[in-house]
Order: sequence, then C-alpha cells, then structure tokens
Amino acid sequence: MKAITIKDSNKKINVGKIVCVGRNYAEHAQELGNEIPEKPVVFLKPASALIYSGDSIVYPSFSEEMHHEAELVILIGKTIKDADKTESANAIIGYGVGLDMTLRDIQSNLKKKGHPWTIAKGFDTSAVISDFVSVDDFKLTLDEEIILSVNSNVRQKAKLKKMIFSPVDIVSYISSLMTLEEGDLIYTGTPAGVGQVAKGDKIHAEITGLATLDCSVQ
Repeated sequence: MKAITIKDSNKKINVGKIVCVGRNYAEHAQELGNEIPEKPVVFLKPASALIYSGDSIVYPSFSEEMHHEAELVILIGKTIKDADKTESANAIIGYGVGLDMTLRDIQSNLKKKGHPWTIAKGFDTSAVISDFVSVDDFKLTLDEEIILSVNSNVRQKAKLKKMIFSPVDIVSYISSLMTLEEGDLIYTGTPAGVGQVAKGDKIHAEITGLATLDCSVQ
C-alpha cells in the first residue's frame, strides 16, 4: 500500500483513492479545445499509479504521446460527505505538488468514441507526488506559482489563483459525489503549457514556497 509522508513529521498516511479535477484553468481548457466547465470535471486514478519524487515515470508501450501536467495536490485528513465549505477546509491537512501524466493520444481517441479516459490517466507511474506540507506549517494563499520545467526549460507557470474552482470548493463538490476519507488525494488541475515528454527527459515541478519534485522519464 502506498503512503504519504508529511514534511517535518514522522506521520505517514496510507493513500486511499486519487481523485483528479480536469479543466480547472481556463487557458488549459482552451489550449485543448475544451469548453470551460460549470462544475469541476472529476475522474479517478488508482493508488497503484502513485510514485514519488526521485522515481522514474515509465513510458507505456501502447502510447506515443505522453504529456506532463503539474498540479496542486490536496491531502484529506478525515472522512467527510456532503461537506460545506467550513467542513471541507477543516478536512484538508496538507498540500503538495504532483504530476498527472496523461497519454494524450489515447485520451483523444477515447474521447472521440465517448469512452472513459481511464487508460490514458491510470497507467502505472502516472501520478507523481512530492512530500506534503501540513496546513499548520503552510498557509496557502493562492498567490503561489506552479512551475514545471522539462530539461530546465520552463513550460508551465501560473498563479494558483487562476484556478476556476478553489481547493475548498473542489473538496466540497467532490464530497457531494462520493465520501472522502483520510489518505485520499485530490489533484486540482493543471495550468496551460502542457506538452509532450520523451524517454530521458528530466522533469522538475514546484509550487513556490511549498514543495518541489523531480523525476525522469524512461
């Protein structure tokens, strides 16, 4: 079972489900030709997809177009269902930075057929994560920048406040759809600038002042 480490703490939390939000930055939705959503677009990754900073992303043999997506990731600390904004805020116990690796060719073909995206999003090593920082040690303002570079070339850079739906709103909405439990992770969407990676590429992602991660593609 995969576990999450909270920085400056001996506490480890077993990962439950990984819930992801798509199209949460208007410019990213537009760059892929998608409409800006009225509600968060929600999908899942299996916990088996999770790897950590320093690990390698394995390029699946059945795809020829894997893209990077850097995201703020929320760690849930208690069980909630149909939570209001106060309950949702209190359920968030940590933040990190993550990568939602996506097989864009597979996703595009599945979307054309009206099929789910699971194959494009849930493959092994598709969810990369940093250590988490406790909300007691870091007060998120949304003025932080999320930045991703490939081989030291910056590709994604945006303020978190450009999110269409805030972290608290996302938690509240997801809790209206399904029970959230301790150890669940929520990927909150990626800004514009997503792009293809190749074997041998080095990826660095960070949220300023909060967390960093580094990994390679093999």
